[in-house]
Amino acid sequence: MRRGLRVVLTLVVAAGVVSSCAGSGGRTSPLTGLPAPAGAPVLAVKVDNSPAGRPWTGVEDADVVYVEPVEGGTTQLLAVFSSRLPPAVGPVRSARESDVTVLAAYGRPALAFSGSAPELAGTLAGASLVPVTPGTAEGAFRREAGRRAPVNLYADPSALLAAAGGASPPRDIGFRFGATPSGGEVVRHRDVVFGSAELGLSWDAVRGRWLVEPGGGDPAVPATGGEPIGASTVLVQRVTTRPSAIRDAAGAVSPYAVTTGEGAAEVLRDGRAYPARWSRPAPTDPTVVLGPDRLPVAFAPGPVWVLLVPEG
Repeated sequence: MRRGLRVVLTLVVAAGVVSSCAGSGGRTSPLTGLPAPAGAPVLAVKVDNSPAGRPWTGVEDADVVYVEPVEGGTTQLLAVFSSRLPPAVGPVRSARESDVTVLAAYGRPALAFSGSAPELAGTLAGASLVPVTPGTAEGAFRREAGRRAPVNLYADPSALLAAAGGASPPRDIGFRFGATPSGGEVVRHRDVVFGSAELGLSWDAVRGRWLVEPGGGDPAVPATGGEPIGASTVLVQRVTTRPSAIRDAAGAVSPYAVTTGEGAAEVLRDGRAYPARWSRPAPTDPTVVLGPDRLPVAFAPGPVWVLLVPEG
């Protein structure tokens, strides 16, 4: 057993990939590969991604951001925080079935959302997460004057975690961080299409970030101003979708993004693109991202965006 383990570790180190947890003593985040407070709980927040909901508040401080397909070919964000918490985050929107499967790999995180369809109530109640809503933590949420519902709900992350209680700290969700891999294709811009929605990504060599361009427009800037929002690494994860039992108020079916199994992927980092495949046998398992050589593709330390792009 020890010999087998030694061989696996040797292969990983030889590929220039270092596990985000190895030798960290809990001081390196498995979500970003950077130093982080030991034992800080994980908070996930559903954030609106419609033109009316932008600019975002607090998303720039997330460790990981998932872009998920929702009704009508549009998308929402699932922003995951642990290393640092912004003063506010929003606009906060409703939970989806896809969130439950994505977050199962995190252990027992807190999930903040505005509400959910009645059909999802049982799934959320039985999931390994701590739900936080205006109904369970009214003092953690506020309505912002000057904005119309449903894009006027914002939350205080510290108050959300205080109301949640017992949320688990980060654990290995499959990301591996390390030096820039050899090979890859030089890429300065990517347009990623989700049905009727589009997300642009432009490499900024000065900032060392992929700048996020919602709707294919200008780079996103926080509602409070400052640097454009970006990621050190972007994982473009091709997923199958199936109709869920949930419909929105207009009757549109909510898609469920299948994040277990396996599929094609692309890793964007350091101005280059690397072909890959992702695999995840079960919801509680990490997502493994391997290159054509069947070795892990190293992510650049820093915030990660995961784009759950429907196949076809």
